[in-house]
Amino acid sequence: MDLKKRKLNRLKGFDYSTSALYFITICVHNRICNFGEIVNCEMTNSEAGQIVLQQWEWLQNRYDYIFSHSFVLMPNHIHAILEITNENVGTGRDLSDQNEILNQRTGRDLSLQYKKIKPISEIIGAFKTTTSKKIHESGIVDFRWQRSFHDHIIRNKESYDSIYAYIMTNPQNWKKDVFYI
Repeated sequence: MDLKKRKLNRLKGFDYSTSALYFITICVHNRICNFGEIVNCEMTNSEAGQIVLQQWEWLQNRYDYIFSHSFVLMPNHIHAILEITNENVGTGRDLSDQNEILNQRTGRDLSLQYKKIKPISEIIGAFKTTTSKKIHESGIVDFRWQRSFHDHIIRNKESYDSIYAYIMTNPQNWKKDVFYI
């Protein structure tokens, strides 16, 4: 039996935990419009849409080395420019008291264990997992994200400006969007 070969989604040899700007697109399974609807060129969020927005904020608070430059919630997908930067590397929470106690007991500074930057796939995985869990808890038990996600490494200002404009005008262009149903 021949299995269909899957296209590799990530750039071979690129370290996705290094400081960079990423254009991210994540779709709902079967492009079901769970997040709301576009009315007069503006997104009106459903309860699931509100959860997605809350979890996007949670993601930025959880990982202090990421920064969202832009984000748009659409009826069945999201787009974002997400930056990973090693300037703010830390734990995302204050472990100073706990680490001081452990240091006194062991004689070792354990804070370095908490400074690993996760690659973009793990960050998006955390977002998708926590969002799905909260949407299921809200009563929408059949909600599923599409497998994986699309990313594009932004390498210059022209590309950034073009992608930023695309994201910010996405609701106005919904009926021309490839994800429009």
